[in-house]
Amino acid sequence: MFTREEVRNAQHVVYAALNPTPQFQWPLLDAELGARIWVKHENHQPVGAFKVRGGLTYMDALTRREPHVRGVISATRGNHGQSVGFAARKHRIPVTIVVPNGNSIEKNASMRALGVELLELGADFQESREHAARLAAERQLHMIPSFHRDLVRGVMTCWIEFFEVVQPDVVFVPIGLGSGFCAAAAARTYTGVTSKLIGVVSAHATAYQDSFQAGRKMESPVTTQLADGMACRIPDEGSLEIVLREADDVIAVTDDEVAAAMRLLFKATHNVAEGAGAASLAGALQQRQKWQGKTVGTTLCGGNVDTDVFVKVLSGK
Repeated sequence: MFTREEVRNAQHVVYAALNPTPQFQWPLLDAELGARIWVKHENHQPVGAFKVRGGLTYMDALTRREPHVRGVISATRGNHGQSVGFAARKHRIPVTIVVPNGNSIEKNASMRALGVELLELGADFQESREHAARLAAERQLHMIPSFHRDLVRGVMTCWIEFFEVVQPDVVFVPIGLGSGFCAAAAARTYTGVTSKLIGVVSAHATAYQDSFQAGRKMESPVTTQLADGMACRIPDEGSLEIVLREADDVIAVTDDEVAAAMRLLFKATHNVAEGAGAASLAGALQQRQKWQGKTVGTTLCGGNVDTDVFVKVLSGK
């Protein structure tokens, strides 16, 4: 949980670089789900995803703690790396980012455009993170984790914006390594709303769902071909503790369900969603019968999908 001073500091840092994003209720989505559907549009951020908020607060806190930091390094599938690159450029700090082999071509290009030194190492995110930790020690760089209190504090500003406008019956929040979900939980407490929070994982990367059901950390293989932002094999212990305490449920959506949600978002709102960005709506679609006539919160948390992938999704391939 965060103090009012910590939240105000996060808002000051975030809004010095970004504008608040909109939340819209789309009539075609309402008609499709039989409920009042709100979408928080974090795809409207300058790097196309919510994580930039956390990058800004993390780098601000880091430079205050370590004013002479010589460089930072992290691992990502894309949006976290763009967040770090965007924030570090403002402080003129060199950034190295490690991604798995075969990572998104366009996310890689976006990170390089932000001045990031990009290294493709590892078969999946977990291996890339291990490579990044080794390089951090070798090069004496600061290792930025994918989950950290300062990251959550920045992302929390998104959900405060949302809850100050909408107090839905339920909110569906995608889970990758947990910063988005934990930020929603923190904002729920901070604003005093009583919305249920349902975490959404990929059915092809179920580590957080398995861990939620078992009540302890569980490892699970990753086979998703579409929701790379949720391709987590091993949960973060810090975020898992919060998920276990704050989630009303954790559900899983298949790549086919994610693709259907991407198509619906484009058809109903003319917004482009990446796989993880559509997972929130995919979860709401899966549970539409349960929430008929209710107010449902979703987030289009990222729109960074490769062009060829999106073409295949829209064509139903």
